Amino acid sequence: MSLEQRFLEAVEKVKTLTQRPTDEELLELYALFKQGNFGDNNTDKPGMFDVKGKYKWEFWMKKKGMTKEEAQEEYIKFVETLLEKYA
Repeated sequence: MSLEQRFLEAVEKVKTLTQRPTDEELLELYALFKQGNFGDNNTDKPGMFDVKGKYKWEFWMKKKGMTKEEAQEEYIKFVETLLEKYA
């Protein structure tokens, strides 16, 4: 199975969690997903009133320089950890 297929499978598996991960875990998941799909964040930083958007933007920026493939591998591993913890 290719990395892309494993990544897409992990994206589907994470939807089966029976408990909600912590906010920090959700932000990490979001950042790895975005980096794995789109690469480095080149969007404008959200305004000060968009607190949720700002956190998401900042977490994605922390992944800057990570290749899409590296991010996909990290995403897959992180989903496996979440499945063990919350499934």
